[in-house]
Amino acid sequence: MKYRVVMSDQAGQDVRAIFEYIAFEKQAPETAAGLINRIEEQILKLEEMPHRFREFEGEPWKTRGLRVMPVENYLVCYIPEDNTMTVTIIRIFYSGQNIDKHLTHK
Repeated sequence: MKYRVVMSDQAGQDVRAIFEYIAFEKQAPETAAGLINRIEEQILKLEEMPHRFREFEGEPWKTRGLRVMPVENYLVCYIPEDNTMTVTIIRIFYSGQNIDKHLTHK
């Protein structure tokens, strides 16, 4: 049975910010579109076996079941809910950034 994948509002804002930064700041709209497509493809693969990526070690997120999926130079933070068969994408951000900061602010 497949999980249903949903994006939080914050994750949606993250995707837009990633696209805008690459497309407009770096002036590479084709690169931005390709990256967003690849991130979305990997997110959709979480419909099956969402527990295959590592758990986040810091609290309170570890207790909540947060997992981290790397996609190229980005991290997709998500929580699989077995009882509802739902995967909620919490945040998406550049892997060189502080993960704790992004999870506790906004």
